[in-house]
Amino acid sequence: MRTTRTLGVTAAAIVLAASSIVGGASAAQAAPTVYKNCTAIHKVYSGGIAKKSVTQNRVNSGGKITYRALKGTVKKDDALYNANKKSDADGDGIACELS
Repeated sequence: MRTTRTLGVTAAAIVLAASSIVGGASAAQAAPTVYKNCTAIHKVYSGGIAKKSVTQNRVNSGGKITYRALKGTVKKDDALYNANKKSDADGDGIACELS
């Protein structure tokens, strides 16, 4: 009886260890893509990449700030935006937006 319980516990431990290894591999694959430049981003998302909270494009023209609707296919994803934040020249929360 005691041998059966030990084997059951050992088998359960092996299954848990295997599932954590597989789970760790899929988490590494889910890392957001870092694009080289805006041309590369526009090939996938024509309107750029935005934070989830952004609803409009902030445009500064001659010191006057106006807000415009988002153009093209804009991907709203915080992790993807943070990975490509370097491409947000005006700092409005949209990388490579179309104005």
